[in-house]
Amino acid sequence: MSSDPESPQTSNLKELEALKAFREELTKEGLIQEGDTLGTDKDHVLLRFLRARKFNLKNAKTMLVNCIAWRKSVCDVGIDELYRKIDPYGYPERNAVFEHWPIWYHKTDKKGRPLNIESFGSIDVNALHEVISPERHWETLVVTAESLVREVLPASSYAAGRVVDDVFVIVDLKGFGLKQFWQIKYVVRDCFQISQDYFPETMGKLAVINAPSSFAVIWKFVRPWLAQETQDKVEILGSDYQDVLLSLVDAENLPASLGGKCTCEDKGGCVVSNAGPWMDNRKERREKWLKCERNAIGLSLDRKTPDIQQPTTPAPLEHETEEKHNEQ
Repeated sequence: MSSDPESPQTSNLKELEALKAFREELTKEGLIQEGDTLGTDKDHVLLRFLRARKFNLKNAKTMLVNCIAWRKSVCDVGIDELYRKIDPYGYPERNAVFEHWPIWYHKTDKKGRPLNIESFGSIDVNALHEVISPERHWETLVVTAESLVREVLPASSYAAGRVVDDVFVIVDLKGFGLKQFWQIKYVVRDCFQISQDYFPETMGKLAVINAPSSFAVIWKFVRPWLAQETQDKVEILGSDYQDVLLSLVDAENLPASLGGKCTCEDKGGCVVSNAGPWMDNRKERREKWLKCERNAIGLSLDRKTPDIQQPTTPAPLEHETEEKHNEQ
């Protein structure tokens, strides 16, 4: 029998007591919403906010409240509406965008963590904006970040039979220089900001590979954007990185371009393949969710209750996780 994928990831008595107190306070103030897309009814989600604020309940609650507000207002429509509007794995410009700004999830490491691979050397902002506007590109970055907690981590947890609550990020700087950095530095800063503030404690490790000689200058700008806890998870490597990555990722899961054996030849290449457990029956799950959303919204309109709380998206694999656990 596998461990419960929803059980708290801590055996520390003080942390468990803080978690209990945190949940009670949030419930009393109506901040816990069962089935919401943030997952406030899940212990491991609340633990992310507690850990991000060193188990200071007041600071953790402030962080959670700010996160909820951001989710309701991001890109002027809120995260749930944005996720309906843009499928991070199927929007029309996706292949063209990934040619000029390749950031993708790809299989898992030896700990079951999803890989997030970012090939900064391939970034071409001018070519990118010929196929997508800066505003829409930012929206795709937001929904891609959201897909980590909404789909990728729940699916990875389902596959592992336990909670997988963070991601292994690999940033490839081969061919990346200062000119490119000056063009994208504010987007990079904003990506770090939403990651740390609204998706806390979801980055387990960040490996920077093929770091160029100019990286010292780049790091001088980037480092202040990162919390100390995030900085501690960064490992900076040069061009001799393959052994390190292969010690963490099975060769079959690591793209050949990074020293592994995977090519995703049958899926158009690793960059656009979406390969990973989160793609299992994904098309059917998304269509089912969209149908439920349309029916629920239509019902609210029929009842003429515009103030009714909008339905939220169930994490696509969490119900399946529960079913699997019950079967076992």
